[in-house]
Amino acid sequence: MAVRLRTAPDCAALESALSDVVERHAPLRTLFETVESEPHQRVLPPERARVSLDWRRTDAGALDGELAAVAGRAFDLAVELPLRAVAFELGDGSVVLSLVVHHIATDGLSNGVFFADLQRAYEARIAGAEGSVLEPLTVQYADYAAWQRRVLGSADDSESVLGRELGFWRGALEGLPEGHGLNLDRPRPARASHRGGQVEVGLGEDLFERVTAFARAEGCTPFMVVHAALVAALTRLGAGSDLAIGTPVAGRGERSLQELVGFFVNTLVLRTNSAGDPSFRELLGRVRTADLDAFAHQEVPFDLVLEAVNPARSLSRHPLFQISLGLETDSGPAFALGEVGTGPVEKFSNGSAKFDLEFFLRSEDEKELRATVLFAAELFDEVTIRRMTAALGEVLTQALDEPGLRLSRLDVLSAAERELLTGRWAGPVADAVDTTLVERFEERAARFPDAVALIDEAGEVTYAELNAAANRWARHLRSAASDAATWPESCGRAESSSRRR
Repeated sequence: MAVRLRTAPDCAALESALSDVVERHAPLRTLFETVESEPHQRVLPPERARVSLDWRRTDAGALDGELAAVAGRAFDLAVELPLRAVAFELGDGSVVLSLVVHHIATDGLSNGVFFADLQRAYEARIAGAEGSVLEPLTVQYADYAAWQRRVLGSADDSESVLGRELGFWRGALEGLPEGHGLNLDRPRPARASHRGGQVEVGLGEDLFERVTAFARAEGCTPFMVVHAALVAALTRLGAGSDLAIGTPVAGRGERSLQELVGFFVNTLVLRTNSAGDPSFRELLGRVRTADLDAFAHQEVPFDLVLEAVNPARSLSRHPLFQISLGLETDSGPAFALGEVGTGPVEKFSNGSAKFDLEFFLRSEDEKELRATVLFAAELFDEVTIRRMTAALGEVLTQALDEPGLRLSRLDVLSAAERELLTGRWAGPVADAVDTTLVERFEERAARFPDAVALIDEAGEVTYAELNAAANRWARHLRSAASDAATWPESCGRAESSSRRR
């Protein structure tokens, strides 16, 4: 995450405030050590978990590269906190604060909690407060983990909550294809590198407003409408009709968890059948049913679902799904730092991709819909992803205009692409000929008997030779068909003769 500060903050106060936040939230001061080949958590006491703010000077032209380098540097979680803070001072006096938090200690909803606490702590430090400036939490992440284990029970007990939930997921994901059928720009390597690219595309200025209205009329959520549109677009693009798409869920059902920084998010596998050329409205019904079933069984951690389903594993692809979808409908956490003017909090890519495709759709004003797509750069080119994302926008727009359209009628080409294919690249229009293919071939063979018709490793075949061979095969097939017409009678005679012998 990166936030622009219009003027330089008090460095000492900001560094102390960051340490205050780490003191309040145990996951931010937890190390992960390996003991006898097993991972172990070690929560540091507050006095040993102080944050050091790295202050650097740079220029606007180098800023993006600097931010990417900070985001891309790996953590050694055995010895360092899962939080890295760097402030970049620019030539105009503004400062860009980069905060990189390892996913083991945070999730999307934690960002708002983090910045709210940082704001309060900074204001207290500026005012001269000493000691602990943030009230301690009544519940910590470890309490949540213990509660989850106690409520879910054992996976070996079929009557426990966990046992019943895993039974649902085994049935829901039985026979799931190993991967999607999308054409790749390059062959899938034996081992994924997770090197990623990113594109951002606007899908429509009023599109989310229309999605919301349509969802309300259909008795579903905007996410389900977007999910159905993605399934429709991927089906039209060749991904297949049995599609699994992953999606994150907050995992914070209890009110007491709303104020915690930690990794609560879970991943669900949403499986949809788009076979049979359904209308978009029919497909939305299938998506609604599948999504509601999945959301009703969201408490099971993804890793336990993976163990229970036990799909074929490969280092080349993510198991169970390779395409994910998320929908955000807010502008992210608001943030102010005392008297220091601030800009919006922005997420910054670290140049990696967990899956083949990650679609993040968002609407900050509840009108415009934008898509950010992370993709596996070893599989896809950026131009392919831009076309694919534009196709999603085209399909969604058409589906909202005419929800009764069948999938085969939903166009994945933009107007410009269709004009290019049917106009500029189409070539001259030929008059229809009222003859069969066989008649046209024989006419060609009669006019140019010595012209080459086929070339292979064995040599060349002329039209006259090919025609003669085709006629021989035709006579052979007619003869075989004639023999087959009398086959039951002759077969019966042969069977009787065999019994006599």
